Amino acid sequence: MDALVSVAARALREGDPLGALQRVALREDAPALALRGIAMAQLGEFAQAAALLKRAARAYGSGDTLARARCDVARAEVALATRELEGIDLALDGAVRVFTRHGDVENARYTRLLRARHALLLGRIEEAEGALFALAREETPAKPFSEKGALPPLAREETPARPSTAKGKHSALTREEMLATPSMAKVAQAPLAREETPAKPSTAKVTQAPLVPGGTPAKPATAKVTQAPLVPGGTPAMPSTLAWLLAFEVAVRRGTPRTARAALERARIAARRARIPALVAEVEQAAGALDLPAARVVSRGEARPVVLDEVEALLESEHLVVDACRRVLRAGPRVVTLSTRPILFSLLRVLAEAWPQDAAREELVQQVFGARRMNASHRARLRVELGRLRAQVREVAGIQATPRGFVLEPRGAVEVRVLAPPVEGAGGAVLALLADGEHWSTSALALALGASQRTVQRVLTTLEAAGQVRVLGRGRARRWVAPPLSGFTTTLLLPTLSLPG
Repeated sequence: MDALVSVAARALREGDPLGALQRVALREDAPALALRGIAMAQLGEFAQAAALLKRAARAYGSGDTLARARCDVARAEVALATRELEGIDLALDGAVRVFTRHGDVENARYTRLLRARHALLLGRIEEAEGALFALAREETPAKPFSEKGALPPLAREETPARPSTAKGKHSALTREEMLATPSMAKVAQAPLAREETPAKPSTAKVTQAPLVPGGTPAKPATAKVTQAPLVPGGTPAMPSTLAWLLAFEVAVRRGTPRTARAALERARIAARRARIPALVAEVEQAAGALDLPAARVVSRGEARPVVLDEVEALLESEHLVVDACRRVLRAGPRVVTLSTRPILFSLLRVLAEAWPQDAAREELVQQVFGARRMNASHRARLRVELGRLRAQVREVAGIQATPRGFVLEPRGAVEVRVLAPPVEGAGGAVLALLADGEHWSTSALALALGASQRTVQRVLTTLEAAGQVRVLGRGRARRWVAPPLSGFTTTLLLPTLSLPG
């Protein structure tokens, strides 16, 4: 590695992308192109960063697969920052295979963390936590964290990085050159893979162009910390923090704040060890989500806001809980899923909100079927749908007819509670995704929500008319943004493809 490339790499590590560009801005060799791409990513110029990294991968040629894989991972992380979510999983899986084949353990581990982050953005909670658990199991094969609720030990010290053995037309980038930069933390910090050198924070928006294990994830992303396996001894502080933040977010998505706090404390310790102020601030910002109202509880006609600790206590109680955030009915350990039966769940919710009184037939028809006036056809349909609902919930509750309408009767001496989201309507999940402050395309929102682009477009049009979102750009460059939602956390509104509970 020549002197200019070495100095530019050190400048990137210290959070000085302009200083790095002063050394390599006019160079066209592969290492310089890669460093230029990372510098542009730190400056928030994602389109130019992706183009430069693509050119760097081509310049390395087919002979240097290791360096090309590092460039591919950097491009994938830029795509994550810009919410271009399609195809990222395939690129990251291919890079992991290359890193494993060449013995690049740190980059393989970091790429798996990005893979977990991608799964979490798409609401694949179990896939994300499975990736994190597998990562910890690889690092500590003798002591797998199989006990539910157990947390892995904190990292104790850094171990020296293994040298790369790749050969090709150009020498592969060294660890100083392959610098990672955080995306959503909005600061540039690129410590060496295993050196704990403090980085200077930058005020420029950056992306996590991860060529080395290091860097901060976008929003605190996570994995279920009941098994949240993440920082077995020997892992550097930066990836450790990233992994624990992933563990924190999955725990929050699952509604287990005690587990989330345990993961957050591990992330806080790892961030302090990294000695990067922006990373410490990212952890503290994540902690604020635990103290904000996450939902509303409706009981006997009265609604009140609740934080995640109260949500967890409610879901663990013996009460009959109609969870409108996940569209399930809970009664202690028993869970009845109605996420694919919207009519049945709407009927159940109206009955639960009216409990202990009955719900009038006219009210049921109006709120569930959207009819202004009830006729014989509506009455017949109501009887059919209520028969289907009885069959679904018969083990935990009954539905009895009254002269006025129908009443919900829970089994046993328990009360009925409705766990309602803080934002009602189809736009809640869209607003929750846009609340991270990033620019989302319609296709990325559709992919994350598991809906068609046309459905998402209709919701976005409604939200835009209400002034809740705005659009930037045109055509393929069209992106949607929304101001941060204040006063409550959107955790329970975020999509999830995992089974509840």
